Amino acid sequence: MPHFQIKLLEGKTEEQKQELAKELVKTAQRVIGYGAESFSVSIEDFTLEEWKNKVYPNDIMGNKDILYKEPGYEM
Repeated sequence: MPHFQIKLLEGKTEEQKQELAKELVKTAQRVIGYGAESFSVSIEDFTLEEWKNKVYPNDIMGNKDILYKEPGYEM
């Protein structure tokens, strides 16, 4: 039962978030299998300041052992 947790900088519309979740599930179904009913997706918005102080150092760089795609930027 895959669950995707997405963290975004604030400012994306509800429609963009819905489309992102839909496309993510479609791609995951193609790659790893399972029916759409098996997936769940949460999306959390952050300010740039929160991204710099919390998300980037803790959730991204602090989890390099499970990071499959590193960012192409530094903070």
